[in-house]
Amino acid sequence: MNNAPIRDARQLGAPKMLILGLQHMFAMFGATILVPILVQGYGLPLNIQTTLFFAGIGTLFFHACAKMKIPAFLGSSFAFLGGYSTMAQLESGIYAGMPASEKLAYTSGGIVIAGLVYLVLAAIIKVAGVRKVMRFLPPVVTGPIIVCIGLTLAPSAVSNAATCWPLALIALATIIIFNIWGKGMFKIIPILMGVVISYAAAIIMNACGVTILDGNGVAQPLLSFAAVAKADWIGLPPFTLAKFDITSILVMAPIALATMMEHIGDMSAISATTENNFIEDPGLHRTLIGDGLATTLSALFGGPANTTYGENTGVLVLSNVHDPRVVRLAAVFAIVLGFIPKMAEIIGSMPSAIVGGVSFILYGMISAIGVRNIVENKVDFTNSRNLIIAAVILVCGLGFSGGLTFTVAGTSITLTGLAIAAIAGIVLNAILPGNDYEFGVNPEGDKNRGIHQ
Repeated sequence: MNNAPIRDARQLGAPKMLILGLQHMFAMFGATILVPILVQGYGLPLNIQTTLFFAGIGTLFFHACAKMKIPAFLGSSFAFLGGYSTMAQLESGIYAGMPASEKLAYTSGGIVIAGLVYLVLAAIIKVAGVRKVMRFLPPVVTGPIIVCIGLTLAPSAVSNAATCWPLALIALATIIIFNIWGKGMFKIIPILMGVVISYAAAIIMNACGVTILDGNGVAQPLLSFAAVAKADWIGLPPFTLAKFDITSILVMAPIALATMMEHIGDMSAISATTENNFIEDPGLHRTLIGDGLATTLSALFGGPANTTYGENTGVLVLSNVHDPRVVRLAAVFAIVLGFIPKMAEIIGSMPSAIVGGVSFILYGMISAIGVRNIVENKVDFTNSRNLIIAAVILVCGLGFSGGLTFTVAGTSITLTGLAIAAIAGIVLNAILPGNDYEFGVNPEGDKNRGIHQ
């Protein structure tokens, strides 16, 4: 039996290529649409159609920047959820009493700048080389930052699940069952299966008269399809032009430190999976440019940040088809879905309890990935230097829950706990003696550095 990977899927014929493209789309679908669902739960109107549209556009743009060589899909980044949550709750300065749609515009402006931060790192890597740059971002810094991202989101998972615990537990149990015991494609789409099965349970519970209490203690139906009935089958994705303010930039832009690490980890993982050194050819600077500009383009029009998806790397392993053309087909399918408003409303009708159940796994896994980053890179915590850096990052990230607000030249600026943690970690790592980390020495550790969905 020939187990050689298929690098040109055209030999399989058009029908099989289309099916393989659909498989990649389904692999990214659950996580990609979950980001706008979660953000809507925070009170910001991030749109599902817009998200799907820019996931597809961003993927095609990334492929163009990477010389059409890398079979990577770009979907919504979970790393920015903490920033969305902070912006939704911000009520100081210009944000006092601001409508949610305008808050989203300013949040998007911060993400635009976050995407441009990628270009700075790409330029530095091009000039100085990847090893010198990564010395300033070792696992003792990136690992605890990623842990903080998950832990700061944990309370929202509990509050959402509390609206209907039975439904949340169905979603949670389904994800665990498919992730541990699932076979074939079902094993790589446990989040999607959790959403589908718990949504079916919600329909049954709703038909049986189950209700939930709203914020005022008034009983409400578990599901409402009023918006679905009004939605058209075909329609343009709604775009929101980004607005810029120093506070939103300082909330969102530092998160790029975590997502750039995710990107580097994913590029390493895809290189290992396909047995091609994509970090050398087309080069990490090119892939960072593609990812960063895709994020900036999406945010300019009110979409979420994009990031390379670990799920689709799993599909490469499962299918043994490494042709980037198949991933570009998935991108086209995502763009088409972006023009179907009724589908977006069906997804948007999902009870918040399902979101809570899914978030239990998702937010916990983000923190667990940070721990894995530390463990697999063999960070030595008997070394006082490493212990101090990690301790300061964790306390800053979790302790400054309301951020740190100060005024410069009459402008109110808020640094989030995550931004403070990132700054403190990078500065301490740079000034404390004994930094012995070198990127590339431990490839297994380096390739597992990201926040995989």
